[in-house]
Amino acid sequence: MRLQNKIALITGGTSGIGRATAELFTAEGARVAITGRRLALGQQIAAQIGGIFIQADHTLPTDCERAVSETLSAFGRIDILFNNAGIVTSGTAETTREDDWHDTLAINVTAVWRMCRLVIPVMRLQGGGAIINNASDWGLVGAPGAVAYCTSKGAVVQMTRAMALDHAREKIRINAVCPGDTFVERWLKEGYYRFSGAVTEAEARQSSLPLGRVADVSEIAQAVLFLASDESSFMTGATLAVDGGNTAQ
Repeated sequence: MRLQNKIALITGGTSGIGRATAELFTAEGARVAITGRRLALGQQIAAQIGGIFIQADHTLPTDCERAVSETLSAFGRIDILFNNAGIVTSGTAETTREDDWHDTLAINVTAVWRMCRLVIPVMRLQGGGAIINNASDWGLVGAPGAVAYCTSKGAVVQMTRAMALDHAREKIRINAVCPGDTFVERWLKEGYYRFSGAVTEAEARQSSLPLGRVADVSEIAQAVLFLASDESSFMTGATLAVDGGNTAQ
């Protein structure tokens, strides 16, 4: 019960890493609000974990504001924010389309800043809190054919560091988890990148990473739990790579 009596807000909590983290946080004693775009699925997951679902598109300022206000209305406080919502796009500098560039930065960077800006005053009044931003191992090292995505996650890493310095004395710890390749059901429907084409589970689980496999979402959720809990009480501004050894190469 490492999060007993804590209130957590998780963006993009209806699938993948977000859903796994919501389920784990609940098992560890937290009460959880999740956001997402799919109403029926979000309500189903919220019912399963005993939390609340807030339908939201985090590229919209009004939806970000509503996510925070509805969480406060339901629970009275926010102790943990996990900025998980994001997209993965492909393309070189020449092949990346204008709308893909805009969409990637809007959800992966601007929405993270916006949610932090809304939640930090709440945590300040409470006397502290923990923010975890979902970055990527590709925010620490480059990767071919993913210029917009790498740019966005590198920005999240630097945003995390800068905000951590700004708010450390207010007892608001701000860290980033940097997952490597992690198996998510989305790969089976649309591929590794947005609209890149479905792959089979066998193809998805193949990996050249040093550990020889991709991660399971539960393994990333455990890292997020660590950063959200008092077990990481002396960590802020850190980037926790959970990447099967990718950034060690």
